[in-house]
Amino acid sequence: MTDARTALAQAAERFAFSPTARFDAELLLAHALGIERNALLLDLTRPVPDAFWPLVERRERQEPVAYITGTRGFWTLDLMVGPGALVPRVDSETLIDAALRHFKGRPPATLLDLGTGPGTLLLALLDEWRGTKGLGVDRSAEALGYAVANAAACGLADRAHFVRGDWATALTGPFDCIVTNPPYIGTAEPLSPEVRDYEPGTALFAGPDGLDDYRLLAPELRRLLAPGGAAVVEIGHEQAEAVTTLLTMQDFTVTLHRDLGGRPRALLAH
Repeated sequence: MTDARTALAQAAERFAFSPTARFDAELLLAHALGIERNALLLDLTRPVPDAFWPLVERRERQEPVAYITGTRGFWTLDLMVGPGALVPRVDSETLIDAALRHFKGRPPATLLDLGTGPGTLLLALLDEWRGTKGLGVDRSAEALGYAVANAAACGLADRAHFVRGDWATALTGPFDCIVTNPPYIGTAEPLSPEVRDYEPGTALFAGPDGLDDYRLLAPELRRLLAPGGAAVVEIGHEQAEAVTTLLTMQDFTVTLHRDLGGRPRALLAH
């Protein structure tokens, strides 16, 4: 029987399309074994179960690892995710860091996450701000199903509530903090098959220039934000100037935050 070390090398070779091929293989093998990745790495001589190879075949078709394992780590949480919900990205942790810095020592009482997906931003912040109550809004019933399940699994169901809706429609506010990771990819922009063929297009695309949803959101953020509050908005790395203009037109003061790669990733508006 193949040992873990050999199987990981073989799988990683089949994942040549992925910049994290070896890591992907480790996550899938740990999942097949029912153990944590760290435990796998401590013993690479263990035998590999037959269940590993169907997972490799799925990944070879460029299905996201998070959809195969059913989970993705984000900030301090492990979130359940699957088809119909946008996979949490490490770049989005920039928004969490920006919000925590802005509200340091004075956590907001109320939090709104527009386009919450599987609850990614909302739950990460509620886990940090133990006295805050939050509302997550999404148009996708599938995504909200994951969000509700994640809130329960993270012990946050008493402070996290979710509604199905189209952005801020029918919301009255005010909210002390608003976070949002809206669609911001132009409809003609090329995407990897992993994203294009599997993740929901409604969570990715925002018109020819990728700015359609920002145009809708900017005035709504002003309407819903409490005096002294702040909104944190994720952006594509080439959209800082355009989205800043939309926010300053609503009389916001805007600060840019960069991700770990040094790229523009979030705008804090207050």
